[in-house]
Order: sequence, then C-alpha cells, then structure tokens
Amino acid sequence: MRSLPDEVRQRFIALMDQWGVSQREQANYLKWLRFYFDFCHKYSHPLGTEKSRLAFDTKLAEKNQSPAARKEAWRAVGGYLHMNSVVTSDADMNPAIASPQITPHELSEQLTWPLLYQRLENAIRVRHYSPKTLSTYRGWIRKFQGFIGSRDPETIEMTDVKAFLTHLAVEKEVAASTQNQAFNTLLFLFRHVLEKEFAHLEGVVRAKRKAYIPVVLARHEIDAIIELLEPPFALIASLLYGCGLRLNEGLKLRIQDVDFDAGKVIIHNGKGGKDRTLPLPDSLQSPMQQHVEELKSLHTRDLEIGFRGVFLPSMLEKKYRSAALDFGWQWFFPASGLTKVPKSGELRRYHVHESTFQKAFKRSVRKAQITKRASAHTLRHSFASHLLAANYKSGSALTFTHLLDQIRDVRVLLINLNSGGHNI
Repeated sequence: MRSLPDEVRQRFIALMDQWGVSQREQANYLKWLRFYFDFCHKYSHPLGTEKSRLAFDTKLAEKNQSPAARKEAWRAVGGYLHMNSVVTSDADMNPAIASPQITPHELSEQLTWPLLYQRLENAIRVRHYSPKTLSTYRGWIRKFQGFIGSRDPETIEMTDVKAFLTHLAVEKEVAASTQNQAFNTLLFLFRHVLEKEFAHLEGVVRAKRKAYIPVVLARHEIDAIIELLEPPFALIASLLYGCGLRLNEGLKLRIQDVDFDAGKVIIHNGKGGKDRTLPLPDSLQSPMQQHVEELKSLHTRDLEIGFRGVFLPSMLEKKYRSAALDFGWQWFFPASGLTKVPKSGELRRYHVHESTFQKAFKRSVRKAQITKRASAHTLRHSFASHLLAANYKSGSALTFTHLLDQIRDVRVLLINLNSGGHNI
C-alpha cells in the first residue's frame, strides 16, 4: 500500500478539522484516500479527477464493498478533489454535512446521459471486456435513449425496457439474436451502471428464432478463393481454414504465438477471454516460416525509422517496457502502414484490420464466381464441417476430440454436422 505524501496528508487533515470531522472519521477518510492513491497508481488513472473518482467507486463495487463503505470512500476522495479546487460546492463534498441518504454517485452531480456513458465505460473497463463490447453496448444504449426521448436517466424503469424490446420485435422485426443483444445491454445497464434491480420480464414480445444452417464452402471453392487472394491475405485465409480460427483470433496473432517446433498455434484471449492451443497444419509450416523471415526484414526497417513498437494489451507495456519493440511481440499479420498515436505522436504498428481482409475476401469470392454467401467466418464453419465429415468417414476419435477443443458448444457442433449432410 502506497503512503500518502506528507503535504497531502497534512492539508487533508486541516480540511477535515475545518469541517469539524471527528478523529475517528478522519482516520477512515485517510484510509480511503490511501486506497484511492494506490488504485490510481496501479491502474494509471490521473489523480484528482471525477473520472478517476468514478472508476474507483466502480472498483469498490466490484470488490463487493458495502454501500456505507463506498459512500465513505466517495466522500473522502471528494474532500481531496475539493482541496485541489476540482469541486467547489462545500455542501456537496463536506462529509460532515452531506446527507447520509444520498447514494455515492448522487453526491457528485445529477445523473446525466454523458455521465451515464462515462460510467458505462468505467464498468466495462473494470471487467476487462473487449472494446467491441463497449462499442456494442454504447450503440444499444443510444438507441434506447432515443426510444425514451432522452428522458432523465434516473427515471428509467422496467416498463421502458419492456416497451423497447417489444418495439424491436414488432416494429423493427429484428432477429432473435439482435433482440437478445439489446436485452443483455440493458441488463448490464441496470445492474452495473444504474445499480437498479432488473426484474423478470413478462409480456415482452420475443423475436422468433429461426433455424440457422451455416454456409459451408467445398474444398475446391476454398482453394479457388485463396488462389485469388494476394499476400498476406492468402496466408490469413489458409490459417483461418486450416485451424478453424475466428477472424480476429487470426489477425491478433503475435509471432511468439506460433510454435513451429511443436507444430502449434496458441490463441490468447479468444472468445470469452479463454486461451487455447491448436495444431498447425503441416501444409502451412513452410509458407508461415517464410512469412516470418519477411517480418524480420520489416521489423528491422521499422526500427531504423524510429518506430515505438506494436500496440500491447492492457498494462503489459508498463510492466515490460521494451516488449513493444521485441520481435516476438510483433504482429504475425501487421498492417501495411504505421499508425501515428495522436497524444504522443509516436509511430506504432497495428495488425491487418478486419475490414481490410473482409473486403479482399469478398472480392476473391466474386472473382471465383462463387454464388454462396461466404464471409471470413465461413472458413471456420467449413473447417468444422469438413473435419466432422472426415471423422464420420474414418471414425477417428482424435479428429472429433480436436473439434470439441475448437467448438465448445454442442449445439454448434450439431449445426455444423447437419450442414454437412449428416443429419441427427
């Protein structure tokens, strides 16, 4: 635990004395202020801002701290903000006169939509959800905000949720998966942002779930598409099909994630935040090793022009300061150009963007005159169906075990088996 700087401690105690806070309460407030300082240091939040104050309160909620403890912590940090002239209202920050009936979030200011979105972002980041989840949730909440006419978010009730979900099913005629996505967003909003009870929904019109049969490409169709793809897209497509990867899993591979000696590919932080190891097809060993040699030359050129490395996940760069420049941490499929970081002006390299590959893949599908509605994810479905078909013919338990390691949901396995003509 980091100690408070002496100057901060003395000024804070003087402020508490001025407000008439008892010695016992002062000890508690100093304790929470130390926790706040430690939190900001550990998670790289700027000290003395409302944003870091909200993030600290969210973290305490995650730790299952009681409302009384969170209120005390909220007031302690509020005193520090007041001391540094971040807040000017004594009635709002003074722990001796603040109403004990007010919840911690309400002590700062009335909940507005901008503040709600800020809390949403804090709640997402504290739980280490992906940026895509944040973007999706933010988009659905904006639609919900528009549906209720941007009414005061404090007045949102379950009746609004029921009306919105029914509106999506009846008037917008969305798919069941789309309505479920909206439902999960509002569930998260109520529980972790508004901190309200999310009651059981009754009387909501649910979108009908249709039977889904995935598109599966034949081997000759996959070969035709890959043959028309340019580097490095052809190798990406081969890897997606050969290992059954999701697109973002393939594009986010680092050089150190491919073990040529063991013939394995390691997927980190896949769907659901899970890691897994997959066999690397023998046919991809040589082209991928040749690709690594080309990456060595690219890395050398990048270092010569003074680039600052690749983007690293979460706090790794602070923990391993030179990792961004290490060859093992470089992307296996780097973007063609460097990215300039707006704040620092540093040159960094990102991986091939998903949309870039999707567009190239679609062009090759059209050139190959394939009429199936194929996308990058079709390669994963094709992998599953072809592997199941091979298992069906040979009775190999090894093949089926490998597929189970790839696809954990039995329902998805059945869908792919049926799409391959082996009805169950």
